[in-house]
Amino acid sequence: MKYLYYLAFGLVLFIGSCKKNDIASVPQESKNDSLPAVNFKDVKYGESAEQKLDVYLPALRNEKTSMVIIIHGGGWNSGDKADFNSYVTEFQNRLPGYAFANINYRLVTETGNYFPTQETDIKSAIEFLKNNAADYNVSRNFIFLGVSAGAHLAMLQGYKHNDVLQPKGIVSFFGPVDLERLYVNSDQSIPSQLKFIMNATLESNPNIFFDSSPINFVSSNSASTLILHGEKDMLVPVEQAYMLHDKLDEKGVFNKLVIYPEQGHGWGGKDLSDSFFQVENFIKGLAN
Repeated sequence: MKYLYYLAFGLVLFIGSCKKNDIASVPQESKNDSLPAVNFKDVKYGESAEQKLDVYLPALRNEKTSMVIIIHGGGWNSGDKADFNSYVTEFQNRLPGYAFANINYRLVTETGNYFPTQETDIKSAIEFLKNNAADYNVSRNFIFLGVSAGAHLAMLQGYKHNDVLQPKGIVSFFGPVDLERLYVNSDQSIPSQLKFIMNATLESNPNIFFDSSPINFVSSNSASTLILHGEKDMLVPVEQAYMLHDKLDEKGVFNKLVIYPEQGHGWGGKDLSDSFFQVENFIKGLAN
C-alpha cells in the first residue's frame, strides 16, 4: 500500500546536511538586521519521534520574514521530510530572504495512527511554528506547500483550520481534494488504500471522508492557491484539480491552475523546472 503517492517527482534528490540544534538555542533577544543564516534539524513539536521538523532561517531575517512550510507526500503511510531537502535548497535559491520549515508527521501503520492523526500533527506543527515565530525572528506570514498526500494535508490545514492561522497562500502539487469522489471514481487500489488510511469504508463512516476532504472547507476567506497537476495522473485524477479550481473560482478566491498534459503523478525535467518557476512567481506575488 505504501507505494501510493510516494516520492512522485522524478527528481534525483541531493540530500543536504543541516546543523543539528534545538529551538532553545534560538537567541530570543537578537532582533536586528545582522542575524546570520541558521538551520535547526529535528526540532520536536510533539512527543512522538515522528513529530519533528527542520527549520531553515535566512540571514538578515526580521519580523517581516515570511516562512514556506513544506509537507512531504507518501500516501499518508510513508515518506519523510528528508525526501525534500533538495526542494528546500531549490527554493532557498529562488526565494532568498524566506524562511522554510520541512515537517514530518506520524504515519499510518497496520496497527494505528489512522487518519486524522496526520491532520492533527500538521495542525500541531503549525501551532508550534506560529507560537515560536518571534523566537525565530520571522513573521506569521506562512505559505503551505505540499506534494500529493502532503498537498492534501496542506490544503486541509489551510482551508479547514484557518482559525489556527490563515496562510498567505497554498501550493498543491497534485493533491487530492475530495476523498469521497476519489473513493468512488477510482480503480480498486485507491479505495483499498483509503480504507486502510481511514480504517473505515465510505459506507461505514462517510463523515470521516467528508471531514478529510479539503474542498468541503473552501470559503470566500480561503487563501490564494496554486494548483499543479499532471493530465495523465492515474492516482489522483486531474478531475480533482479542476474541481478545486472551480470551487475557488465560485468563492472568489484567487487561484492558478497549471496542467502538465504529458505528466502523471509527478514529473521531472523541464516541467519540474517550470513548476519551480510557477511556485516562485506565485509566492513572490503574495508579497505584493
